[in-house]
Amino acid sequence: MGGELPTTAWLRAELGRAERVVVTDPDPSGVDGPGAARLELAGEQITELADLLGLVDGSAREICRCPGSPTITLYGADGEPFAKWGLHQDWIRADGGFDVGLRDGRAFADWLAGRGLPGLRATLLQQEEADRRFEQRRQRWLAAAPERVAAAAVEAAREPGGPEGRGEAGDRMTALVREQWPDGAERIRALLAWFAVGAGAETGGLWRCDLVVQGQLLLEQPESVLAALAVRPPERAHLDGAVELFWAAEWAGPRVGALPEPLRSLLFGHIEAHGTEWMRRRADRVLRGGDD
Repeated sequence: MGGELPTTAWLRAELGRAERVVVTDPDPSGVDGPGAARLELAGEQITELADLLGLVDGSAREICRCPGSPTITLYGADGEPFAKWGLHQDWIRADGGFDVGLRDGRAFADWLAGRGLPGLRATLLQQEEADRRFEQRRQRWLAAAPERVAAAAVEAAREPGGPEGRGEAGDRMTALVREQWPDGAERIRALLAWFAVGAGAETGGLWRCDLVVQGQLLLEQPESVLAALAVRPPERAHLDGAVELFWAAEWAGPRVGALPEPLRSLLFGHIEAHGTEWMRRRADRVLRGGDD
């Protein structure tokens, strides 16, 4: 390609050079394996494939270094392969190391599935489900705090230096948080309940906006956090958020010693009764002082 970004015209020209095209479900390291599902195309079938593989021109970018699956191998008139492309969901890894978006990856996936290669369709369905769960989580996260505070957290998460940084957006969020909840104990409890959205997520792990909320909690004195949980019986969301906070490396170690009773027993019982698998894996470190 001479360093040029891949386009639909280039892709169709490449397919126009091919005498034979082989599509396989495994990644390139396994295309010749005995169990590989293969689809061989020639003549008008290659033209049909070219019509399906329209690219979103201008979308080329580096996304992933894995080879991708399924694999499309193009063979010339001499019988030798001259190009090999891998699929990353609805992006195609073209020559030159670029991933380029397909105009209709789902249509291509359905076309392959109808010819005995269901792998891409299964991958896209899994991604659609993951996207649905993530959007539900995002909406829960936005609804868990006043709108202006949540908006400030989003801006702080986008700030250069990462969500843990103390830039202008982070400072604005800190000011809004203290304005919204001037009482320290109520502020901590509200932040713990907000932080719990990430702690209880099915997808596991925290995203950047969660880390912004964690950063606000870490601005509080440890004894104030413990006192806020004791001021009145905590709700489930407070305990979810507390487990996530106490597991964080920034909280553990010299910042605070062993959790006091009865909070330690309360958290242990909460994890046993209501904890997600993600939380249970952390119980030893949080409550027994073990390693993760």
